[in-house]
Amino acid sequence: MITALIAVLIAFLVWWLATGAILMVAKYADKRGARARQYATLMALPMLLGGFWGYAISLNAVSASGTYIAFFATLAIWGWIELAFLTGIVTGPICKPLPSGVSEFERFLRAWGTLAFHEILLVGTLISLIVAGWGAENTFGMWTFIVLYVARISAKFNLYFGVPKINIEFLPTVLMHLSSHFRIRRMNWVFPISISILTFAVACWLERLYAATAIEAVIGFSLLTAITALALFEHWMMVLPLPDERLWRWMLPADTAVREPHSSLSTRQEDAHGL
Repeated sequence: MITALIAVLIAFLVWWLATGAILMVAKYADKRGARARQYATLMALPMLLGGFWGYAISLNAVSASGTYIAFFATLAIWGWIELAFLTGIVTGPICKPLPSGVSEFERFLRAWGTLAFHEILLVGTLISLIVAGWGAENTFGMWTFIVLYVARISAKFNLYFGVPKINIEFLPTVLMHLSSHFRIRRMNWVFPISISILTFAVACWLERLYAATAIEAVIGFSLLTAITALALFEHWMMVLPLPDERLWRWMLPADTAVREPHSSLSTRQEDAHGL
């Protein structure tokens, strides 16, 4: 029980600190212009390379340390990809706001165009990690990335179809055109599916955790339970009136830019989401 609790606390702490660090680097770079954004992304490349190296050596490491290495290595890979997105280096070919009056099909194509390169990189990384990790003795890193990927895709679809709370406060200026693709709605048909899938995943990890006897399994399923529960929490924050953005706002530089949300968005900016 103590081992599981420590792993859960570590997962929560890493989620909070890593999200804040990525937002902070992206914000400071954004305030200093395009060259600073490129420099920040390049300087973080060792994190990506270290992540792939750690993931590779963890595949056959059946131990408590091997499980933690797999988890942190996967988060390093994910973190660099998210930083590259927030700095505007890996986004998509469309960098303009959505014109008014377009059809739903064209809206979807344009929304995809704003994220295309980022999505391709995520899918390519996902396939690479699954190919390398499937059948390995330690698959906790692989499942961590799968959870993060599914949760992120789910969140993007919910933002596209519409949720009550959408935040543009933490969007860098280079990505402000993304807000034109969001919708404010009381509910959409994707949200109940997202919540059900993530809740079921949490239950599955808890069942595996309850049955685990080896310490590496206890740690691994505790980490997976925590990261999936955090993804579920982030989804609920899209609909519940809770100021979760305060978790990271104090870490970021003051934003002096004037931000005008797209007309389809509410001016209420309260939501923020982690990794």
